[in-house]
Amino acid sequence: MQRKKKILIHSLVFSPDGVSTAYLYRDIALQYKNCGYDVVVLTTVPHYNVIKNEVAKQHLKWKFFGFCKVSSFDGISVYHVPQKKFKSTVLRIFGFIYWHIVSFFIILSIKNIDVILSPSPPLTIGVINIIASKLKKCKTIYNVQEIYPDILGKSNGIVFRTLKKMERFVYKESSAVTTIDQVFYDTIKERFINESILKIIPNFVDTSIYHPISDYNNQLDNDLFPINNALKIIYAGNIGYAQDWDTLLALAELTKDDNIEYFVIGEGVMKAYLTKHVETLRLRKLHIISYLDRSLIPSVLSYSDIQFIFMNKNMEMQGFPSKVYTIMACSKPLLVCSSQRTPIVRFLSKYGCAKIFSDTSSNANVENMAIWLHSVSKKELEIMGVNGLSVIKSSYSKEMVTMSYVDLTNNLLGDNC
Repeated sequence: MQRKKKILIHSLVFSPDGVSTAYLYRDIALQYKNCGYDVVVLTTVPHYNVIKNEVAKQHLKWKFFGFCKVSSFDGISVYHVPQKKFKSTVLRIFGFIYWHIVSFFIILSIKNIDVILSPSPPLTIGVINIIASKLKKCKTIYNVQEIYPDILGKSNGIVFRTLKKMERFVYKESSAVTTIDQVFYDTIKERFINESILKIIPNFVDTSIYHPISDYNNQLDNDLFPINNALKIIYAGNIGYAQDWDTLLALAELTKDDNIEYFVIGEGVMKAYLTKHVETLRLRKLHIISYLDRSLIPSVLSYSDIQFIFMNKNMEMQGFPSKVYTIMACSKPLLVCSSQRTPIVRFLSKYGCAKIFSDTSSNANVENMAIWLHSVSKKELEIMGVNGLSVIKSSYSKEMVTMSYVDLTNNLLGDNC
């Protein structure tokens, strides 16, 4: 009997960690399993967004003399290398190096690997997988979710030059490289010796989880999400550097006497900054709420009238927020502030589901957004939401996109699912 083809998914995060990349690769892993692959996952111990009930369902136990933990996700073996979000830079660097070293030896210990699939960030994951693949004589697929080192915004220094060398190595030696949209493709294609290995596979949304619902008030805490007739504008996700929080603060201050409520839901390095300025400016209608269970996000989206995404101009060319798909799947419109020709603007401008502000002046964007919020009707917002939902159903469902990864792998191995 011929053995199953084996794919190793090597990702910084995976189930039961509660972040978007973990959910993305969980669904990709399940599709490979459904198509007859023997799937193994190598990741970290949950440390980005630890959801206790999810960890309890996917019990982790120690293995390899305490160097890593193991779990089972729907019959898929998962190796978890210890990792923490240390406050100390030295400890973070040590933990990062430890993860790479232990991961490399775990890969060498896994038998009969045919393909290794890994997402960026980090860029270094592609490097060690290529080295391991040469020893294991297997294929590698590198998935560009963010463009490194461009996202760092620096053009000199030893760290930047080292990362550029790593990038060239990964693009040259990978069996295939995927990226998530045309802007990313156009940005990196000239960096390839063999451009034919570069493919576009977009991210996706699980429409069985994210869809329009009408009973959201029964799911949410009304002390956090009051029932009133205010225009509700929400962001749910990482409160990090990729977003422009100063624009949000300026908009909330300009409209503080209007019947508009703003909500920011999540955790991240910029949460303290945002909280401090909300208090200083006395923005009583800008509410900051901690992470919620993933199961509540569709209710939060349905509670909102608009979902906002304001991109940091220093980083807006190197990333595409995956939450765009979940917002559209829940039939909600987007309020977006980002420069022309960025990945998010290039994508959304085609579909009539977002109001986009791309002025070079931040003050002009804030003033124009305030004017639009005063004039837009609930009916217009409803039509925008329906437009987005139709796009998701036609092109960005979980089933369609995850099969694109399987098809690519089959082509590399000369097989069919």
